[in-house]
Amino acid sequence: MSDTLIILVTAASADEAHTIARTLVQEKLAACVSRFPVQSTYTWEGNIEDDEEWQLVIKTHRRQFQPLQERVQELHSYDVPEIIALPIETGSAAYLNWIGATVS
Repeated sequence: MSDTLIILVTAASADEAHTIARTLVQEKLAACVSRFPVQSTYTWEGNIEDDEEWQLVIKTHRRQFQPLQERVQELHSYDVPEIIALPIETGSAAYLNWIGATVS
């Protein structure tokens, strides 16, 4: 198992997603952030909600999870943003090495 993670974060708008993505890469908390529109259905404060959101797929190293989480929470408009870390079991060694070398 590698020390590389995929972090999933949803954002309320394209602008918010862009700001979060750009900040994480600029601050070397993430090597790459992919973002795309999604339709989300969820329960919030007792109501079922259906919203258009932006899904961020963040590639980073395990050592960056805590500072990345804190930075997302600072930048995010939601009270409880989705911040989920998934381990990358295996992958291209060159790509995984690039991620590790790119983040501080």
